[in-house]
Amino acid sequence: MKPLLALLLLLLHFPSNNALQADIIDDLSVQFRTGNSKEIAKNFAASVELIIIDQEDVYSKAQSEQILKDFFVKNPPNKSTIIHRLSNSPNYRLGILSLNTKNGKFRVTITLKLTKPSNNFLISELRIEQDKE
Repeated sequence: MKPLLALLLLLLHFPSNNALQADIIDDLSVQFRTGNSKEIAKNFAASVELIIIDQEDVYSKAQSEQILKDFFVKNPPNKSTIIHRLSNSPNYRLGILSLNTKNGKFRVTITLKLTKPSNNFLISELRIEQDKE
C-alpha cells in the first residue's frame, strides 16, 4: 500500500507540460532583460513573423535569433516588465513587455502558439516597437 501511495503522491507532485509552460512569459521577460537572444530563440517556432522597429518579415528560427541578437547589441537592455498577458486560450499565449534599454524604451509583443505533438508553446510572432509613452 505504501508504494502505491508514494507513487500517487509523486505523480501529483509533477505538473503537466502545460503547467510547466504556464510561466513562459515570466521566463521570456527575464531573457529579454538580460538580452539573451540564444535562450529566447529556443522558444521560436520553425518560422517567426518578426517585426523589429522598421524591419518586418517572416524569418527562420536561426535568422530570427541573429536579428534579435543585433537588436540587443544596438539596444542593451537593463529592465523588462510584464505589462499584460493572456493565457485563457488552450492554443495561444500572448505577452506584452516593457523593455528599457540604454537607447530608450520598447514595447515587446510575444505571440505563442501551441505546437503538436510536443504540446509546447512556441513564439510565432515577435514584435518590438519604440514605446510612445
